Amino acid sequence: MFNLILGWVLSAALPAAPPPSIASAAAIASLAPQVNRETLALAMKAMRCAQGTGLGVDATRLAFIDYSRPSTEPRLWVFDLASNRLLYEEVVAHGRGSGENLAKVFSNVSGSHTSSLGLFLTGETYQGRNGYSLRMEGLEPGVNDAAMERAIVMHGAPYVDPQSAAKQGRLGRSFGCPAVREAIARGMIDVLKDGQFVFAYYPDAEWLNRTRWTCAG
Repeated sequence: MFNLILGWVLSAALPAAPPPSIASAAAIASLAPQVNRETLALAMKAMRCAQGTGLGVDATRLAFIDYSRPSTEPRLWVFDLASNRLLYEEVVAHGRGSGENLAKVFSNVSGSHTSSLGLFLTGETYQGRNGYSLRMEGLEPGVNDAAMERAIVMHGAPYVDPQSAAKQGRLGRSFGCPAVREAIARGMIDVLKDGQFVFAYYPDAEWLNRTRWTCAG
């Protein structure tokens, strides 16, 4: 499990290593025509900003979730930024406290069963009640930094079923986790584990105005 405080101490004490060379936001966006280019660019900028502080400096993979899209449509993309490849384009569940087909409410509060926005750094995998799962460290104070406490993790779930979603008008919902189809969960988790990034977006003006990851460049 990550120790975020220790990470900040180390990043202050040591010069940050230069991040790996990655493709431009425009090049990455061209791999997934359904992605909003501006929001993907925001996700990549947030990742670079975090790397500039010494967090996830070796990361080359980014999972981008666009919660402004309905749950019945693909809204999770996993990119390999070093090789300029789209690894996954998938549906993803949001928390039952966030809404029905459209997620509209986001929180950092335990017991809210809502999804959280912002930038996450991935941790280790483990076997939990939802099977093979991936821990995520929320990097935005007051926005998602309770993710570990809330057990907000990536995992597979049987309720993430596009066929059922087409019948009931929405995907099944989680307790706040970005749950994915069981058939692809292990593969997706394995490419994202151990120090990669996840960025969850929604056009929430309050969050966008106060997110910490707004460095230049």
